[in-house]
Amino acid sequence: METKGKYTLLSVNEFDKWLKIQNVSRKINFIQHHHTWSPSYKQFKANNHFLLQESMRDSHLERGFSEIAQHFTTFPDGKICTGRSLNQIPAGIKGANTGAICIENVGNFDIDGDLINAQHRESIITVTAVLLKRFGINPDANGIIYHHWYDLNTGKRTDGSGSTKSCPGTNFFGGNTIKNFNDNFISPLLSALKSTTIKNDSASAKILQTGSVAADELNVRSGPSSQNNMLDTLYRAVEVNCYEVKGSWWRIHPNKSHWVYSKYIAVSN
Repeated sequence: METKGKYTLLSVNEFDKWLKIQNVSRKINFIQHHHTWSPSYKQFKANNHFLLQESMRDSHLERGFSEIAQHFTTFPDGKICTGRSLNQIPAGIKGANTGAICIENVGNFDIDGDLINAQHRESIITVTAVLLKRFGINPDANGIIYHHWYDLNTGKRTDGSGSTKSCPGTNFFGGNTIKNFNDNFISPLLSALKSTTIKNDSASAKILQTGSVAADELNVRSGPSSQNNMLDTLYRAVEVNCYEVKGSWWRIHPNKSHWVYSKYIAVSN
């Protein structure tokens, strides 16, 4: 494990241990998969993980993003770099960012581009399986989505028709269609899930209500009072679950003391 600035570089074996200790208050519903297209395998030099990550961040900032778009980047040698805070909504797919975790896989995985090598393939499968298990997401084409399945203009899911990107690549795990996903991604993913030891925090926790942050910023505190320590900040439109109510405060983590003032939560119907 190596940290530079705000980013941490992990081996595939370190990823689940790192994820276990992360405090995630945001409601997670699905995982996005992307390819970077550029940088491709040609730009990866085995020791320039942080340089490429920072280059992507700078590019995203130039496009008006508040931070690097993705939560994780996977590299050809199988290593994983952290990115945007898990408590922030990603900037990955128009119409499908709320409730998402965004993964960028370094490479050009269109036909005639890069072929995913064995290390990278294992990393992508393992990272996906660990995230699915941790957040209780189903291993199907709703729990895992491709950018190609969403129209770029409307943000609506079209499953590949209309104005779309090829992302995560026309040869990503055999292709970017739902059939390709079902034929080539699901089976190794199910195998990886069986060997994943990370626990789903919310598996036995009862959800009382759900809602989304209705303020520009909302502090997460260690107890149901403004006098308690601030643990994190959530931003507008972030979805949360309520597991306990005390007065005007919601506990939004299934087993940790993470509280928000509910007056700034728009309750879902």
